[in-house]
Amino acid sequence: MDVMQMLRSMTGFGQALRQAGGYGIQLELKSVNHRFLETVVRIPRQWSYMEERLKKLIQGKITRGRLELSILMERDSASVQKAEINWPLADAYLAASRQLADKYSLDGKLAIQDLLSIPDLLAFKEDADEIHLVEEAMTDALQEALEQLAAMRETEGAHLHADIKERLLSLRRRVALLEELAPAVVDDYHRKLKQRLSTLLEDRSIDEQRLALEVALIADKADIMEEITRLKSHFDHFDRIGEGSEPAGRKLDFLLQEMNREANTIGSKANSAEIAALVVEMKAEMEKIREQVQNLE
Repeated sequence: MDVMQMLRSMTGFGQALRQAGGYGIQLELKSVNHRFLETVVRIPRQWSYMEERLKKLIQGKITRGRLELSILMERDSASVQKAEINWPLADAYLAASRQLADKYSLDGKLAIQDLLSIPDLLAFKEDADEIHLVEEAMTDALQEALEQLAAMRETEGAHLHADIKERLLSLRRRVALLEELAPAVVDDYHRKLKQRLSTLLEDRSIDEQRLALEVALIADKADIMEEITRLKSHFDHFDRIGEGSEPAGRKLDFLLQEMNREANTIGSKANSAEIAALVVEMKAEMEKIREQVQNLE
C-alpha cells in the first residue's frame, strides 16, 4: 500500500434527485473543515422526524468536518392528497356563530367558503405506503450523495498527500544535514572554551582534565542527537499513520506538535548559526504541513 493513500480531505460535495410517493426530492450534501464532527440538517418541517435517521447515516460514514444536508421537497401536481375534516372544530365554530347570532339578533348564514377558511379545519394526510416510499427515497439519495462526497474527499486527500509527502522529504533532508553538523557543535564548544580560558589565564597552563570535564558537561547540554533521533522516528510514524484505514488528521496534527517541539529544542541547544538556519527552514515546512493536515479528516 502506498504511503498515506488513505488520507481524506474534509472538503466535499454530493447531490442526488429522487421521485417517490408523489414527491420530487432534491438532496445536497456538502462538508467543510471543522475540528470535530458537526452535522446540520435542513429539511421541510413535515419530514423533520427523519432528521436523526439521516444524521446517523452521515455519522456512520464521516468522522470529522462540518456536514450540511439540505433537502427540498416538491409535491407532484398530479399526485392526490387525502383531506380529513376536523369535525369537532367545525361543530365548535358553528355553535359559536349561532350564539353570536342569538345574542346580538344577527341575520345571515354561513357559506361553505366561511368554513373552509377556518385554520386547521382541513388536514391533508399522506398515504402510509407513500410515506414509506418517500423515506426510503431520502435515505437512498443520501447514500448516493455520501458516495459522491467521499470520492471528492479522497481525490482532494490525494492532492494533500502528495504535497505533504514532498515536504516531509524536505524535512528528512534537513535533518540529515543536522546529523552531519551535530558532532561539530561539541568540537566548536571545546575550541571556544579552550580559547577563552587561554585568554583569561594568559601564560598559565590549562588543566586539561578539568577542561575535558567542563567540555563534557557543556557537550551534554549541547548534544542534539537525541532530538534528531526522535525527529526521524516521528517522520517514520508520520508515514505509517496514513497506511491504515483510520482517519489520520488529528493524529498527524498531534505528531506535528511533537516535531515542532524537537525542532525548538535543537534550535535552543545548538549555538550554531548554520543549525539555527536549518531549524528555521524546518519550522517553515512544518507550518505548511500543519496547514494541509488541518484539511484532513
